[in-house]
Amino acid sequence: MFDRRFLADDIRAGIVVFLVALPLCLGIALASGAPLFSGLIAGISGGIVVSIFGGSRLGVSGPAAGLAVIVATGIESLGFDTYLLVVIVCGVVQVVSGFLKAGVIAHYFPNSVIKGMLAGIGIILILKQIPHALGYDSSFEGELEFFQRDGANTFSEIANALGALSPGAIAVTVLSLAILLAWQRPGIANRRFTKALPAPLIVVVLGIALNLIFAALANGFAISPNHLVAVPVSSSFDELVSNLRKPDFSQILNPKVYTTGLALALVASIETLLSVEATDNLDPEKRVTSTNKELKAQGAGNIVSGLLGGLPITQVIIRSSANIDSGAKTRFAAFAHGVLLLVCVAAIPTLLNQIPLASLAAILLVIGYRLARVSLFKQMWREGLWQFLPFITTVVGLVLTDLLTGIMLGMAVAFFEILIYNYQINFYREEHEDGSMTIRLTEHMTFLNKAALKRILREVPKECRLTIDMTKTRILDHDVHEVIRDFATHAVADGIELRIEGEAGPKVALMKTLPPEETADFASRDESSNEPSEPPRAQTGT
Repeated sequence: MFDRRFLADDIRAGIVVFLVALPLCLGIALASGAPLFSGLIAGISGGIVVSIFGGSRLGVSGPAAGLAVIVATGIESLGFDTYLLVVIVCGVVQVVSGFLKAGVIAHYFPNSVIKGMLAGIGIILILKQIPHALGYDSSFEGELEFFQRDGANTFSEIANALGALSPGAIAVTVLSLAILLAWQRPGIANRRFTKALPAPLIVVVLGIALNLIFAALANGFAISPNHLVAVPVSSSFDELVSNLRKPDFSQILNPKVYTTGLALALVASIETLLSVEATDNLDPEKRVTSTNKELKAQGAGNIVSGLLGGLPITQVIIRSSANIDSGAKTRFAAFAHGVLLLVCVAAIPTLLNQIPLASLAAILLVIGYRLARVSLFKQMWREGLWQFLPFITTVVGLVLTDLLTGIMLGMAVAFFEILIYNYQINFYREEHEDGSMTIRLTEHMTFLNKAALKRILREVPKECRLTIDMTKTRILDHDVHEVIRDFATHAVADGIELRIEGEAGPKVALMKTLPPEETADFASRDESSNEPSEPPRAQTGT
């Protein structure tokens, strides 16, 4: 995890991720109906525990906005202390899933959907941070869904923000964006000073200083307290420890704890695996994460978070992309962000509460633009309709619904395109001079090839001598086997002389040797028999 060569890079990235994660941890806890401190505990557990055991080098874990509604429902139903048991159960299930190698599921998400997820989250970040940038934040941080729990939606919040502008917040946002963009210019980014100090840290310090000046001048520009970070303040170490909630182990035999824990583990694991794929996609070195190891680490993080009174955690793409954009090289960056959360929340909560949300909104606006850059949309369009449709469906789905719904819509379009593609496949068909025909099947004949094979077999003319060549077929799905067997049954009535070559379907191959009156009988006997029918090998392919 630790590499001395990249220590400076990882610490700078850890500071940036800490600044991004702080309001998100608080906002997600608020959106989940949980104590604010539980969001911070989840962020600390995700940063420290998961980075120690994790497989992802650049991924960052913590409380996820995509789980807020699920968590809120569970807390309302079971109570917060009992729900902490649910978080522990979720962690145990994830650890077991990692040992069962369930992480392989991550590799089946289409790249177009993953890119759509990144672009969609980028657009959501921009839309959701506009109210904070303008000094209007009735929903605080953490809600990424289009329809919010308070009855508002993404666009109505922007409209409300335009009617309640805060001059001080706007000034902080504009100056922060200017610094963030200037830091990226080649002439400035390569200087020693800018490499030593990350722009987001400069932006936060500037925001605090400007607000103090506004307050001193009493010119009406001062940013109100509800537009600042709101970390719980403890006057002593004992009071800090008292904020930790313990799971209610008296409910350990409650069946609802386990059913809710299983459901939470499923959703949290899917979100983690999606984020892992997206993070690997953003990684400049294109390293591949061990998804099974990551599942085990997420499980360990959830167990610790639940024991200490924290929310469930997943790997989250917003913090992960901030980590990558800030130049992180190893898992130590995520670890550093967790340590900073722990130390700063315990030692300087009053100073943290001076940070304007407008400063953090500017940081997230820049991250959102990088994720949803215009060049990505142009690239996906150039790659063709087959890639663009799942991509844009995922983007629109994320913006207008929520993370998982958007991903499922994108996956549905991608799967529908696979069905169309497989229906359009023409197996190698050869028509001979003597009027006979040969259809050569592919190496893998699955149920996805069923419709295309049916279409081709329907085009075989009557009184034709047909050869179905299976010599290269290694996998023959039962559905495909049924299609060929059904065709063999009615081929006799059409006067089609059927010949099957290869070892893929011995039962079908036997049919070509039977008289017409016995073919249908064989088909019925084959359905009802419990014993496999094994014809003499010499009959296959003759």
